[in-house]
Amino acid sequence: MAELLERWTTATRGAGATGPAGPTEAGEELLRRWREPHRHYHTVDHLRAMLDVIDRHAALAVRPDLVRLAAWCHDAVYDPRAAGDTNERDSAELAVRLLTGLGLPADAVAEVRRLVLLTAGHLVDAGDVDGALLCDADLAVLAAPAPTYERYAAAVRREYAHVAEAEFRVGRARVLRSLLDLPALFRSPPLARLWEQPARANLRRELAVLTTPAR
Repeated sequence: MAELLERWTTATRGAGATGPAGPTEAGEELLRRWREPHRHYHTVDHLRAMLDVIDRHAALAVRPDLVRLAAWCHDAVYDPRAAGDTNERDSAELAVRLLTGLGLPADAVAEVRRLVLLTAGHLVDAGDVDGALLCDADLAVLAAPAPTYERYAAAVRREYAHVAEAEFRVGRARVLRSLLDLPALFRSPPLARLWEQPARANLRRELAVLTTPAR
């Protein structure tokens, strides 16, 4: 966890943190949230994977440190039983509280909040390069090799263990169709060229399994 805390601290300083309180306490709070026992996919591994994508492609962003902070905060509140975009809205408000406490400029706090809210539907306006990088990093697992994708799908199922199988299949299929209906899953051109087609193949394969009647 020390490596992740260092990445958090570096991003907060790069984003303009000036508060008298150091960022460590806020980073530790976020890590406690990311390590909650009910999480199986939305874990520190997902956070680290997102940060790695953002770091590798930071040149695509205008304010990459704000994108990093949004990645830290975007699933900080995660309750699989929550309705609609409740998790994203609550995560955005948590970001405001933590980042304001660290003395980030108001415009930076507002931008992180905006970015976090984008992850509810991954709908990014043309020209929003920071939003594109955040959402692309969030969805990067969709383009993973098939075995990795299948482990991701299984982890999501474990997070929804409270949902009956038939109901889960209907709901998950709805999510997959909404992703496939997007004009583009990935908005950053270099990432779209790499990831769009394998991601759609993974989504279609999982959807076919979910919608095939059991024999």
